[in-house]
Amino acid sequence: MKAVAYNIKDFEKELLALANGKVHDLTLISNPLNGNTLHYASGKEVVIVSHDDTLSADILEQLKAAGIQKIVTRSLTTDHIDLYRAADLNIQVANTPYADRTPKGVAEQTIRNLNLWDSGRCVGTACCCVKDCKVTPLNTEGNEKYTG
Repeated sequence: MKAVAYNIKDFEKELLALANGKVHDLTLISNPLNGNTLHYASGKEVVIVSHDDTLSADILEQLKAAGIQKIVTRSLTTDHIDLYRAADLNIQVANTPYADRTPKGVAEQTIRNLNLWDSGRCVGTACCCVKDCKVTPLNTEGNEKYTG
């Protein structure tokens, strides 16, 4: 998947690169996501943000116009994202809810979400969509396949 990650701190760069293992085309930006930096999302499928990035209805509409289909927040909470507008725009949203809150753990969770989406699977407990999804079990390890 082609993704751009905003608000990346120096210590996160290597961790994301290692977790990614050159699977996804990642662009890492140290600037926050806003109207002035939104152009970096052009041509990407996924935007990766931090809790410091505010994704209002206006920003989400601009992201959708730029081709963004999915958003991963490197945070546990999603209060900085207008989830209802994202749902209206059919933008999927995931967070990083797992117990390992270390920078390495968050980087691995972020890439795990990309991997699952890339293979057509649901991100499970990381899903923050406000719509009901139809999923069917894919295997016994809890991975599910999105069916529409």
